[in-house]
Amino acid sequence: MTSNLTTTAALPADAPPLLVAGAAGTLGRAFRLVGRIRGLRTVCLGRDELDITSADSIGQALRRYQPWALVNAAGYVRVDAAETDAARCFRENTLGPLLLARACAAQNLPLLTFSSDLVFDGRQPRPYLETDPARPLNVYGHSKLQAEQVVLSRHPQALVVRTSAFFGAWDEHNFVHHALGAARQNRPFAAADDLLVSPTYVPDLVNTALDLLLDAEHGRWHLANAGGCTWAELAQLALRTAGLDPALVQPQPAASFGWPAARPGFSVLGSQCGQLLPSLESGLHRYLADEQLLHSEPPPAYLHEAHDA
Repeated sequence: MTSNLTTTAALPADAPPLLVAGAAGTLGRAFRLVGRIRGLRTVCLGRDELDITSADSIGQALRRYQPWALVNAAGYVRVDAAETDAARCFRENTLGPLLLARACAAQNLPLLTFSSDLVFDGRQPRPYLETDPARPLNVYGHSKLQAEQVVLSRHPQALVVRTSAFFGAWDEHNFVHHALGAARQNRPFAAADDLLVSPTYVPDLVNTALDLLLDAEHGRWHLANAGGCTWAELAQLALRTAGLDPALVQPQPAASFGWPAARPGFSVLGSQCGQLLPSLESGLHRYLADEQLLHSEPPPAYLHEAHDA
């Protein structure tokens, strides 16, 4: 079982950098890792160096680094907390991308930002395409949809990637990590069996988003691994793939978790542009391979640094 974090053709060594906002988050760490593997000069900045809610901070970062493109991997990610923290959620998820779009449009600079399957209400019986109507059910979803609208209004050449339920081996803040951790301790793991999503392996997401950025694509794109499933089915599949007992997964209705934010019952992502990412099963196999590499002695420097970033 081998990792699929493969190298591709790199930009020239003296090329301007790719600038990434949100260095400490899951996507920010992933861009740092994938950029290094692909030979792309990548500068990842935390909020102290690039505050996306401050036009001055954005301007200073662009002047300092003179990037060829900017990736917004920052934002508010706590879906349930957003229900009582709406002002901060909209500031980070809507105002921030708006200010980035203004600054990038003024310099004709490519911008990549991320959105969510939670812009949909789940009433559609087939996978959602980029052109399907978006009707969010919660504050977080509204903040993401409004961000899409203001970004593309201010900067029509921006790239907006909707994705869902992402997981990666070097970041512990994801569902797959928690499901495997519980099973390795022989503990039961409760998971919703009535919410269908599109789980997405982070390296697949980041590599494909980078490809689109390098190809100067724009507009809305859906990127997720092929195949939808419930959260309970994802946990069971992850355990089976790792050789653990899927019976440790306890399927139960989403309502039993008492989440403040409403979720769509069905938010599987399809794409009118074709299926660009491989299967979920492939992603889980490579997750386990990268997890094994990360815990090897000594771990590869690029994985160790991304995990500790």
